[in-house]
Amino acid sequence: MPLSIFSNKLRQLPKAELHCHLDGSVRPDTLLELAREQRIQLPRQTPEELATFMRVDDAQSLDDYLRRFDFTISVLQNEEALERVAYELAEDAADEGIRYIEVRNAPILNVVKGLTLVQAVEAPLRGLERAEKDFGITARFIVCALRQFPAENSLELARLAVEFKDDGVVAFDLAGGEKGNPAAKHVEAFRYAREHNLAVTVHAGEGDGAQSVREAVHVLGANRIGHGTRLIEDPDLTQYVNDHRIALEVCLTSNVQTRVADSYATHPLREYFDQGLNVTLNTDNRLMSGTTLTDEYVYAAEHLGLTVEELAGIALNGFESAFLPWEERLMLIEEVSDKIDELIGPEE
Repeated sequence: MPLSIFSNKLRQLPKAELHCHLDGSVRPDTLLELAREQRIQLPRQTPEELATFMRVDDAQSLDDYLRRFDFTISVLQNEEALERVAYELAEDAADEGIRYIEVRNAPILNVVKGLTLVQAVEAPLRGLERAEKDFGITARFIVCALRQFPAENSLELARLAVEFKDDGVVAFDLAGGEKGNPAAKHVEAFRYAREHNLAVTVHAGEGDGAQSVREAVHVLGANRIGHGTRLIEDPDLTQYVNDHRIALEVCLTSNVQTRVADSYATHPLREYFDQGLNVTLNTDNRLMSGTTLTDEYVYAAEHLGLTVEELAGIALNGFESAFLPWEERLMLIEEVSDKIDELIGPEE
């Protein structure tokens, strides 16, 4: 099958995006416009040059990769900007066949100029709600705490997430620099979220080793793992994650950028898939990684030999692992299954 036809088929494939950061997925032209409105100086002055600059190809670690976020966070300090960027992200997702998206953000980073934490959650939720009506996508929100912040901040954010549990927030997450910032410090926040029946996901095995995944699973009680790239270093834990169907939110391009994977071809996704783990594909940060979800599916095919049929299975994993009520998930799965069957059926 010619690459163009193959890529188009993957673009049409109904997909779910479970790991996508709001402040890492701003359109370059929007970033410029917001910066000009707020009189913030950016290092490049055209959308094309800015897109090239914001793509992180020179990072030596996760911490290097995260430094580029200073530019996007600087313009996301008012409600209008947060609502707009959330709306545009869902629009871009719907345009490439994404039927369900979970957008995540750390609201504590958006209160520098006077917003309250509540406003920093309400604004993107409004954007996602508008996008649902305009584009037919289902969009939900995940509140992130940050590893490098004090435990009391995380508990405050967990309470915030629970407060919005019936209004669009579907989970609580832990992000930020992994190495030297153990997840266990935030155990109270995650206990609070779980005790209030809110799902939890944890970034782990990206900036640190398999022990970090172990901590996320056994100390914080993660329902899903963000990245999990180095989980493979612990075969026994890998088996546990497989046995308990803990989904891995795999992000190929950003893992290559942060050097946790040497290349697409050496990424453990293929091995995880062959072992039967519950793997999903995601963009992580569309701006910093210069990618779309369709691109990530194409890279998985080109570099890891995954077939359209196998990628369709990964797409279904995304819907099955969504942090939606089970009844809503079943409805989504039923809706997309026929379309998936059409796309992967025998060629004319």
